[in-house]
Amino acid sequence: MDLFKLSRIDEELDSSEVAALCFLCIDILSRKRLEKVNDGKELFMKLEERGLMEDHFFLSQLLNVIRRADLLSLLETDSRQPEDSFGPETDAHPVLSDYRVMLYQIHEDLTQENFEKMKFLLGRQLGRGQIESCKTALDMFGEMERAGLLSSTNLEKLVEILCECDLTLVEIVQRYREGASFSPAPSMDNQRVIHPRQPLQHSLSVSETQPRSTSLSVELQSVVSDAQPNTVSPSLRDTMDYYELTHNPRGVCKIINNEHFLGLELKDRPGTLEDEKALSSVFSSLGFEVEVCNDMTAQDIRDELAQLGRRNFFDDDALVVCVLSHGELGCVFGTDEQKVSLREITQPFNSRHAPTLAGKPKLFFIQACQGNDYQRGAMPCPPRPRVGENNRSMSLEEDAGPVHSESVPWDADFLVGMATVPQCKSFRNTYTGSIYIQELCRQLREAVSRQEDILTVLTRVNREVSRGEYRTYKQMPEPKYTLTKKLVLTFV
Repeated sequence: MDLFKLSRIDEELDSSEVAALCFLCIDILSRKRLEKVNDGKELFMKLEERGLMEDHFFLSQLLNVIRRADLLSLLETDSRQPEDSFGPETDAHPVLSDYRVMLYQIHEDLTQENFEKMKFLLGRQLGRGQIESCKTALDMFGEMERAGLLSSTNLEKLVEILCECDLTLVEIVQRYREGASFSPAPSMDNQRVIHPRQPLQHSLSVSETQPRSTSLSVELQSVVSDAQPNTVSPSLRDTMDYYELTHNPRGVCKIINNEHFLGLELKDRPGTLEDEKALSSVFSSLGFEVEVCNDMTAQDIRDELAQLGRRNFFDDDALVVCVLSHGELGCVFGTDEQKVSLREITQPFNSRHAPTLAGKPKLFFIQACQGNDYQRGAMPCPPRPRVGENNRSMSLEEDAGPVHSESVPWDADFLVGMATVPQCKSFRNTYTGSIYIQELCRQLREAVSRQEDILTVLTRVNREVSRGEYRTYKQMPEPKYTLTKKLVLTFV
């Protein structure tokens, strides 16, 4: 250990940087011993007592995290990682805790305004005296740990607070939970290794066939990439290929069911209660908490989904939203006959607005018409009603509306199951429910025993619905998706 170099480094460190270094060392040195550290020299001596200053590797990790590349140059080649330390962590060459580095990154990106908000939100749990003693977010994290509110495996309270302060900071916690490495390894040429927040990849619409009645200029939202390195052990392949479903309940299933309409243009929707019952039953069996909202105006729908989007989805595996109503191209109608675009339905749940849903499947099933045209089969002449089907045909209605609207942009890990293709009507039996939703629920149940993924399920739904004839016409459902993995739903 070169004392002259360490003395020079100590002179360059300010008190806040020394405090940050002490925080990062809590898992290496006891908190009590670190409380007496006032400057860099005292910290270096305590690290020396643990044998961590012989090759300067550990000190280089610390300087990398606090972004003092200028001080790394003072260590010269001593900052290179020893050859025998490229394997698992050892007592001789410990590495910094990803958990500590994650908290430090949050501290770095937290504004003073949000820090004050964090102190206010934690006032009752920590007490006034502890709160007033906290000068930085690192102090706050330390108090949360002492109070049992925060640990490497207990991040719920931290996420809850960050959701109220800055949603972008939740992404850092999410990456930590997904196993991303935060601890930097010093470079061989003494250059700083910087770990900024990874840019979130943009995802594009899967379908390009959906027409638009107006030109849109929509900024694509950011979503977290699900990509993984190819060099992984076979035991991790399921994690790469399939969405994880480990929580019970799996998440929320929100059902918006509009049956009675207030205006003169749209008729009531008898039979939709059967769809609501079928959806509630199947998704309850699949492990979701079902919440039903009946007869909602357009603004009620927006408000309900916005509130759901503010939920902390940290312990949820997936989200399901079902909307049963009248509709037109790219929209559904509230009971006040006002439009809600599909974009307004999905946007509260993309990774920009709901970061704790990033990388998790978001399923939307829309039972509504998407136009005023009828889907026909490939026949030379219009089909005639079959004998005995007159009564059944009379009980079929269309979920159509009067005007056109905009289409919807898709973000990553979304699946939107539409009852019909653009420009066309969908059908609902006034006694047994809609053709699409009833077939969807039947196929979801049957798929469990076959262990089929959701896209296979929707392909079966497409086939079965398209085979039928409804008031002499056809119906063709359309799934649109940007899923990045396979989703297999199971009974819980």
